[in-house]
Amino acid sequence: MDKLSIMKEIDELLDTYCEGCFVKRQQRKDSGKTKAHQFCIQTCTIGEQLQFLGNEMNKLTK
Repeated sequence: MDKLSIMKEIDELLDTYCEGCFVKRQQRKDSGKTKAHQFCIQTCTIGEQLQFLGNEMNKLTK
């Protein structure tokens, strides 16, 4: 994978699953922005995939 393909995949994931996400919106309403962000990072499978892609990008820049 190269940087461009990783960025395209990240953008596609964000546009497809994160934009307008009901769960994130509800978490933010109920618990605040920080808790919603933590949910996305720690619990959401899309967040896990985004972290994986970010780590792959970091490997390429080192």
